[in-house]
Amino acid sequence: ELDLFTFSELVGPGLPLWTPKGTLLRDILDTFVWKLRKEKGYERVDIPHIAKKELYEASGHWDKFKDDLFRITTREGHLFAMKPMNCPHHTQIYARRQWSYRELPQRYASTTKVYRDEQSGELAGLSRVLSITQDDAHVFCRQIQTKEEMENIWDIITVFYNQVGFTLDIRLSLRDPKEPEKYLGSPAVWEAAEQTLRELVKEKGVVATEAAGEAAFYGPKIDFMAHDSLGREWQVATIQLDMNQPERFDLYCIDESGKRERVVMIHAAIMGSIERFLSILIEHYAGAFPFWLAPVQVAVLPVSEKFQEYAESIVQKLCTHDIRANLDASGETLGKKIREAELQKIPYLLVVGQREQESHTVAVRERGKGDVGPKTINEFLAICGSAKN
Repeated sequence: ELDLFTFSELVGPGLPLWTPKGTLLRDILDTFVWKLRKEKGYERVDIPHIAKKELYEASGHWDKFKDDLFRITTREGHLFAMKPMNCPHHTQIYARRQWSYRELPQRYASTTKVYRDEQSGELAGLSRVLSITQDDAHVFCRQIQTKEEMENIWDIITVFYNQVGFTLDIRLSLRDPKEPEKYLGSPAVWEAAEQTLRELVKEKGVVATEAAGEAAFYGPKIDFMAHDSLGREWQVATIQLDMNQPERFDLYCIDESGKRERVVMIHAAIMGSIERFLSILIEHYAGAFPFWLAPVQVAVLPVSEKFQEYAESIVQKLCTHDIRANLDASGETLGKKIREAELQKIPYLLVVGQREQESHTVAVRERGKGDVGPKTINEFLAICGSAKN
């Protein structure tokens, strides 16, 4: 209804197509995450969407998830897979050269798609899809740096979800000691990793629910559980401590004495699956996004074609002040224009006609409040400035 995304039978189920408005919404959120990450020293990287089978054999994903992978056989008979996750690719960016301990941590971030061959009956709207966009990041650091790096990620998650408007509970997702075959690495490595996460949670002064059997197969994790406006619980952000991938890929740095030191890998996603996150967010707000997040913040509605030029000048001025404004240049009646804009849940509607043009004002309608009276454009910009905050 909000014209954010669509599905096509020709493209296939579980493969959402994002409209200009939906793409803008995704970009607003991803830009916010990147701003927070950049402040913490992350660098952007870019990776291909496929990889050789051997990469996933080395990481352990092939044995664990081979039935969930989209496979590609080249003309020369080489077997590739559409990437189901990004971490193995990032290990190879780290492995491209030798690192001194002075150069750590190395922090890589990329927002990119992964692909998982879900059965058609498991697909559901945006919440379960075949193409999953992840705001993924991986930190390669020394053991003594892990707590500080995870605290930095926790800070990013806190700022992001405070702004979005979700309350968060914490879940410690641990291995199930009764099923050791499900996990990579020795019990001693797991115990050390789990203890590190428990210490971090304790230092943060929060109460965490422990969930045995919910860990990733390569390491334990802290899952952040969001509660939407209907009180439902969703797993969103995650911090995963991985001591097994560095071992499997022989990732190390050179320590103070010139010897090799095994590094630790931290996986971090802020939104996780952007598709699933948006399915939660759309319902949480019932489509009425706050001003800072709304793809269209202001709709300018001329009473008739005679006032279109004045309306265009209003849109242009709003855009120069970084306000996302649209002009409704259709030939519909004003009443229909207002109804359509309200159905799109646009925060502000500006009606312009003879009186507004002569007085250099706009008639402002605010979502949920209706007509709030005439304003000069500068007065309205001040309202927008307050709404942004």
